[in-house]
Amino acid sequence: MSEEENQQFAIQKLYLKDVSFESPNSPQAFMEGDWQPQINVQINSSNQAIAENTYEVVLDITVTAKLEERTAFLAEVKQAGIFTIAGFPEENMGGMVGAFCPETLFPFAREAIADLVSKGGFPQLLLAPVNFNALYTQQVQQNAAAKAEEETAH
Repeated sequence: MSEEENQQFAIQKLYLKDVSFESPNSPQAFMEGDWQPQINVQINSSNQAIAENTYEVVLDITVTAKLEERTAFLAEVKQAGIFTIAGFPEENMGGMVGAFCPETLFPFAREAIADLVSKGGFPQLLLAPVNFNALYTQQVQQNAAAKAEEETAH
């Protein structure tokens, strides 16, 4: 039996861990004639082993919309999932929980953000797709550079 035949990836549960929506400048934000906000999107993910071969991964997305200097809305979603991941080489596990699982969670988080913004009275906001592999690779490179810099400083 090959190593790939022993590999297992399964979604055990998907859930919203935390949701927040604020519109601190309403109703004035609705009175603006031209809806051309500056949108800032911050995306982070975290993970933790919760049992053998079982991980909780949380995708944290914060969207801030500003009209000039005033915040029109702030939406935050922490979309979480519990995943069973087994049989993969150890060197692949970081990519599984750091890129593949967040990529799996993203459509659910994007839908939650779109619903929050729409229910908040603003035009629907659809987040663009995210390349989680590139984000994970960038984070690994930044961590390696920081570690190398720290080692040379000592």
